[in-house]
Amino acid sequence: MKLLSRIDPMVRLLVVAIALASIVPATGAARPVVQGVSNAAIFLLFLLNGLRLPRAEVKRGIGHVRFLLPLALWCFGGMALAGKGLSVALEGSLPYLVALGFLYLGVLPSTVQSATAYSSLAGGNVASSVVAAALLNVAGVFATAPLFAALGGGAAVSMGAGGLAKVFAMLILPFAIGQVLQVRLADWTARHKSLVTWMDRISIAIAVYVAMSGAVEQGLWTRVSPLDWAILLGGVIVFLAAGFAGAWLLSGAARLERPDRIAFLFAGGHKSIAMGAPLAAILFPPAVAGMVLLPLLAYHLLQLVASAPLANRLAARSQMSQAPDSPG
Repeated sequence: MKLLSRIDPMVRLLVVAIALASIVPATGAARPVVQGVSNAAIFLLFLLNGLRLPRAEVKRGIGHVRFLLPLALWCFGGMALAGKGLSVALEGSLPYLVALGFLYLGVLPSTVQSATAYSSLAGGNVASSVVAAALLNVAGVFATAPLFAALGGGAAVSMGAGGLAKVFAMLILPFAIGQVLQVRLADWTARHKSLVTWMDRISIAIAVYVAMSGAVEQGLWTRVSPLDWAILLGGVIVFLAAGFAGAWLLSGAARLERPDRIAFLFAGGHKSIAMGAPLAAILFPPAVAGMVLLPLLAYHLLQLVASAPLANRLAARSQMSQAPDSPG
């Protein structure tokens, strides 16, 4: 029980969603019902995001251009191209949609909660981390789907008028409503922070369940062999290492102070399943979404596993550099 309690609650929910989809997938007459529940949950998720992001923080964060500009370029430029490269490199070794998932992973924005938590643990600039991750997620609402289509995902998703309308109705509109209602509901959101967090997690888990149900119906566990899983895991590890290393080197090139470099590291190396799972449910049919999400699901787990010891090591080094010289 102690070991279970140490596992991130989001990871536990994702495992439950995948297991449930494998045992009792939403198929046939149940699929439209579950899809409707998922759509409502996604709408609620982005409504809550709009409620929680104070406009004053957005305005303050936008002023830190030397931090935000290279971070945005890395997140939607460097990481997107790395995802494209891995997608092309692995296309002959993995099922097409799974390989395409690396491109989808590359164009996603950073996480908010985990990047901020690990930045705080490592001694990073928490304010910069919170605002940067939040702004990247706002940008991701507008940029991720068109960028994915432009870099070669057009075979899986068509960003025509219908696609743009779905993105607007399910992501942008509820976020805008949340921002408008923020003045009236900010106190309620603050008082019920735990409830809102769990509503977030459950919304994401529902989206993953729907996507995985479609993939299971299409033969996920027979189409993806053990060798495919090993190659997938290897690709995710390479992408994770490139994400963290590139973010650290770029923050150094930008001459950021160490606390900002640490915030940059986690915001630049993490990828958001809170954006990725709901957006995939909107853009792709369930059978496609489940396969495309496989790299993101593996990445989400590994970024949490890698970030804990990395944050501890950075924190230890920061304490050593700040410690007074010993006498003698």
